[in-house]
Amino acid sequence: MPYPNSAPNARPPGRPRDAARESEILTVVLSLLSEAGIDGVTFEEVARRAQASKRTLYRRWATKQEMVVAAIKAGPAAGNKPDPIDTGSLRGDLLALLERLEATMEAGSPVSLTIMQAGLRDPELCRHIEESAGPTGARIPDTVLRAAIDRGELPATADPFAYEEVAAAVLVIRKLNGLSTDQRYREALVDSVLIPALRSGVNAAQHGIFSGRPTRAVPGSHQ
Repeated sequence: MPYPNSAPNARPPGRPRDAARESEILTVVLSLLSEAGIDGVTFEEVARRAQASKRTLYRRWATKQEMVVAAIKAGPAAGNKPDPIDTGSLRGDLLALLERLEATMEAGSPVSLTIMQAGLRDPELCRHIEESAGPTGARIPDTVLRAAIDRGELPATADPFAYEEVAAAVLVIRKLNGLSTDQRYREALVDSVLIPALRSGVNAAQHGIFSGRPTRAVPGSHQ
């Protein structure tokens, strides 16, 4: 005999989510991101500003990372297509990544610039953003690197450092200073900097700024 809760359309216990209320809360999260960055987002402050209980927040998101990712998916990343980058050439893939990076930064600045910096302070959050909200363009996916190696465009020793250290850093700095980064600029960046650096095969022995796991300085070390 089936139990009452075994019915196909049985509703799980608890009150159903209010989509409008959830949207209001996520708007508060985005506001905090804009004002104070990742560190400024806490369950306590979100609850205070949204006039909600922390219990309400915890019912929706188990961790701060989940809450921030949900806000990014509802805001700056809402229009992003997390489709994999695969144009058939390394040059095309790099240009597509830079275009996606530009779109990410435009979507919700200054919130989007905070997203770009997530990997500096919270590598795990950076990983969640890349996997859940869709690639930001700040990192070169393993699939892009591997495809270029398989096509013979890059040596087997190609290191993603060149892209993850330079591409996002350059575009962010130019954007913060109101400088142009149009298609012609992106092509010049790819052709004169990124491709030659990736083809060098040099192992930087470091992880790039936007790799999600940047190499930290050792106190007192200058070598």
